[in-house]
Amino acid sequence: MILYPAIDLKDGQCVRLLHGEMDKATVFGDDPAAQAAKFQAAGCEWVHLVDLNGAFAGEPVNAAAVEAILERLTVPAQLGGGIRDMATIERWLSRGLARVILGTVAVEDPDLVRKAARAFPGQVAVGIDARGGKVATKGWAQETDVMVTDLARSFEDAGVAAIIYTDILRDGAMTGPNIDATEALARAVSIPVIASGGVSRLEDLIALRDTGVIAGAISGRAIYDGALDLTAALAALKA
Repeated sequence: MILYPAIDLKDGQCVRLLHGEMDKATVFGDDPAAQAAKFQAAGCEWVHLVDLNGAFAGEPVNAAAVEAILERLTVPAQLGGGIRDMATIERWLSRGLARVILGTVAVEDPDLVRKAARAFPGQVAVGIDARGGKVATKGWAQETDVMVTDLARSFEDAGVAAIIYTDILRDGAMTGPNIDATEALARAVSIPVIASGGVSRLEDLIALRDTGVIAGAISGRAIYDGALDLTAALAALKA
């Protein structure tokens, strides 16, 4: 199982939100590229990036910060937030991003996801963010009646590289991930599932790994706060 350290970008800074609310942001640094380099130096195989402003705006907002990160990294990075058309997908992948994460458009324009996955094999993931099992879009601000498993299954034949599943109520709360829901999703589809939201201790990572079906886990606040020792976590997942 791969650990994806998260860099959430708001106004060019590294932040973490509580329950996805922009007015509840904690700033952890003003040099995202340096933070990404630290993650790489620690041995991380991937870095997870989110353009928070972009998720609300519907277009890239923190592009300069993302580009600075990509210039510093040699390991692959994935990015979500504000990626809602083919031109943006093509632009990011051409600039060295390894994988784009499509969230809102997965609900509003699933054909775009299919088209992008065909055009860029292995480089398109679907981000599914949920409250109470129902998908939320537009930076988690808008709830839908779409069920998580139904949306995931609709992309079974699309060739997407992964599903990033976030339990919004766990995100940034340091309360542990929703292991049962994430495992159920991973067992319901053949697409690799990456867990996000609430991963705050080494025990959380071990529990996710021990399901045997979850491909990765994203953690942000716990790493910045020191609740999750990155070196110990990477060593444990390789053991």
